[in-house]
Amino acid sequence: MPDTPWLTMIGLGEDGPEGLSPASRAALDAAEIVMGAARHLSLLPGLAGKTVTWPVPFADGIDRLLGYRGRRVVVLASGDPFWCGAGAVLARHLQAGEWRAFPGPSTFSLAAARLGWPLERTVCLGLHAAPFARLRPHLALGARAIVLLRDGAAVGELAAWLSAQGFGATRITVMEALGGPRERIRRVQAQGYDLDGVAHPVCAALEVHGSGAPLTLASGRADDLFDHDGQITKRPVRALTLSALAPRTGEHLWDIGAGSGSVALEWLLCGPAMRATAIEAEAARADRIATNAAALGVEDRLSLVRGRAPEALDGLEAPQAVFIGGGLSAALLAHLGAMLAEGTRIVANAVTLESEALLTTWQADHGGTLLRIDLAEVAPLGSKRGWKAAYPITQWSGVI
Repeated sequence: MPDTPWLTMIGLGEDGPEGLSPASRAALDAAEIVMGAARHLSLLPGLAGKTVTWPVPFADGIDRLLGYRGRRVVVLASGDPFWCGAGAVLARHLQAGEWRAFPGPSTFSLAAARLGWPLERTVCLGLHAAPFARLRPHLALGARAIVLLRDGAAVGELAAWLSAQGFGATRITVMEALGGPRERIRRVQAQGYDLDGVAHPVCAALEVHGSGAPLTLASGRADDLFDHDGQITKRPVRALTLSALAPRTGEHLWDIGAGSGSVALEWLLCGPAMRATAIEAEAARADRIATNAAALGVEDRLSLVRGRAPEALDGLEAPQAVFIGGGLSAALLAHLGAMLAEGTRIVANAVTLESEALLTTWQADHGGTLLRIDLAEVAPLGSKRGWKAAYPITQWSGVI
């Protein structure tokens, strides 16, 4: 088999050999080594090749697999290896031409087929090893989601988490061993969850209901969404700041002097491909950024740098946009101007006269746009009400 990659990934369903394509069967027949979870191997008795049980945690098996390079190897995965499966993880360790894949029906496809849900309008998440908070941006009245879970106990944990978020009225369809002889489907409400004996593999289909507060899709989320000590870009200013930063799919933001991290976190909430690095020197604030990111389910796409700019910027992945919320100085602006790639967008907010003067001079020398933000809110004034003005903010935005 000189023209055949040494590694074949096969998506296996709960029906075992019955669901395999002719190409998958041929690859198994020719394999010297078959690696997979114990459950997968048990579905394919009588294999000619040597069987190797994939260890737990999953990462421990990668070096062992690579040690078989050059031999005919099959790796078994659930359903479609490239939809919340092992395929993408393994492909990162391989060169082009070393592998091929024969996917089977994914659990998402099987679940949608049982429910009659359109997958293109259904949130699909793999929560085997991810926190339930990854669901938080998607929790809105009437939303639908299909999530893959670690084991049967995780279904009850998910129900409790949904209830704690105010979405206890969510209807959960619990689906076990879809596509196989052990398939079982049961329905329950999150706040009254009482199922027992839920078996792996399992997924849960959610129809979201309840009185919990959904996250708006617009920039400028409520300030109380973020834990902070007062060092936060307030909601209206944050909306204007995000508008000036102009997020685009897949981009990376530096949030310098991040405070509570609200700007970086709103950037990440713009879409699942967004990434951000928050730079914060004060330890308690850095801890709050981490807490806020975890609560919003975006911690996997946030890098937290505990340090002070510009020194803390060296060696970081280059951004497409930069926000300066704290620590503004002429030295920082000059450093950014020297290190950033052409076309990088920068937005800086200033409150003090000194920082405002700095931005005014910088704009005169380097161009860009200056915006003065004057906001006032209604507040008690004796027995009546009046306008209470916030400190005006000067915002400079420009492109390197």
